[in-house]
Amino acid sequence: MGYAPEELVLDSIHGKPYAVRDWLTSYPLLLVSLDPYTHESAWILETAGRFLDHFTPANVRTAWLCTTDADGCRQFLGPWAEKFLTFADDDRTVINALGIERLPALTAVYSDLSYATASGWDPTAWREVTAHLAKLLSWSRPMIPRPGDPLPYQGTPAQA
Repeated sequence: MGYAPEELVLDSIHGKPYAVRDWLTSYPLLLVSLDPYTHESAWILETAGRFLDHFTPANVRTAWLCTTDADGCRQFLGPWAEKFLTFADDDRTVINALGIERLPALTAVYSDLSYATASGWDPTAWREVTAHLAKLLSWSRPMIPRPGDPLPYQGTPAQA
């Protein structure tokens, strides 16, 4: 577990950018990080959307974090960009600050700025991140993996 820098800014494609601390005022944040220019991130889109959808009714902000600009986010995610909060990270500032090593990735950021990340599509690691979050929220855990999900894969390097 690491700690996000307080000055870290998350740039929503739906509004103004705010410091990560401001996004955490009421709820933790569950981010699925993707690189829209790789097949590996496209392969996990439906599965990741299911994760975000599962946690949306809980007391957590669910969001995409894409390594592109706002237009690139909309183009890659399509209707998913409107369904969930979406952050653009075209210079990978957030990816680097959260120590994400491979994409896709799942990250839970808590109110004290601590975070847990699972890099690549590793169902066991994603299960650990979601299990901790579900316990904190008194929420159910999504089935990981589920029939139809991709087989585990390493993903692509995340660092710029």
